Amino acid sequence: MLSTPHPSSQHQVRDGQEVIVGVDTHKDFHVAAVISALGVLLASKTFPTTRAGYQALVKWACEFGVVRQAGVECTGSYGAALARHLAAADIEVFEVNQPDKATRRRRGKNDTIDAESAARSVLNGQASALAKGGQGPVEMLRMFKLAKTSALKSRTQAINQLKALLVSADPALRDELRDLSTTKLVQRCINWAPTTPCDTTTATRFTLRLLARRIDRLSQEIADLNAQTAAVLASHNPAMLDSYGVGPDTAATLLIAAGDNPERLRSEPSFAALCGVSPVEASSGRTQRHRLNRGGDRQANSALRSIVLVRLRWDQRTRDYIDRRVSEGKTKREAVRCLKRYIARELYRVITTPGPQAAPEDQAA
Repeated sequence: MLSTPHPSSQHQVRDGQEVIVGVDTHKDFHVAAVISALGVLLASKTFPTTRAGYQALVKWACEFGVVRQAGVECTGSYGAALARHLAAADIEVFEVNQPDKATRRRRGKNDTIDAESAARSVLNGQASALAKGGQGPVEMLRMFKLAKTSALKSRTQAINQLKALLVSADPALRDELRDLSTTKLVQRCINWAPTTPCDTTTATRFTLRLLARRIDRLSQEIADLNAQTAAVLASHNPAMLDSYGVGPDTAATLLIAAGDNPERLRSEPSFAALCGVSPVEASSGRTQRHRLNRGGDRQANSALRSIVLVRLRWDQRTRDYIDRRVSEGKTKREAVRCLKRYIARELYRVITTPGPQAAPEDQAA
């Protein structure tokens, strides 16, 4: 862990001065750089990704002045633990994106340059998004969702394999199972007595039973994860589930997008931008127009679309809103985009004011 002070840093360090830390994160080590409020690079140093390493990083940075802000790359992965440690030390942590490609080509690239660039992004205001908190109920939801997604994928794969194996099975066995639904097919295969494979027929039965038991175990995992998700939502933000068309999966996705510290979202438009439902201006000269926002959290965007589809099917007010927008000259797709924007506005208040007392806005539809 070699410290690299800037040649002119010695006379820059003063008691009480504020400094900014930038961190380039990696799996096994982090590279930190400290700059002054005037943008002077004071020093850089490498620290291991351990608890002691995080403590040493904060202690080292505080030797140069008062640390109130830090820019950290990859706060959702390699830098997540460090971001939590810095936040616990009352340091505002900002999410830093990768440096601009043109700047990187001009200046070159190494870990120290990236760490310094992270600090300068905070200093010049380019990095303005606070990092998500990762020690609350929303982080629990994220872990449950991660496990459920992989379980669903594995279960679908196992079901497809079971049915593909059945296609090439012995005709007598295929006739026995042909007209069964997926649920009944899995249960029938599970109920078979264990057999020792000795030919293709018994090997087929053995494999079908094995796949069916795997599907059953994955279904139980998914049910357990659904129950855990519902319990967290009920205790953390029950008003989300009271919103029309919002189920546990969509509620969890939107809460994960906001994070455990939704106050980092400065306004309702910032949440809409996060979900990719805020129109992006694309005007030039006399042409004044907006285009579709293809950025933001695409899972949150998909969750809003799911809510729209539910309301379109079951809510008459939503259908009336779409009809009115279409009569005004918009296409149905454009009207749906407007509706997603309104729903984001409605749910922003519910997310930022958790609890039964939260009173979501009436649907704009």
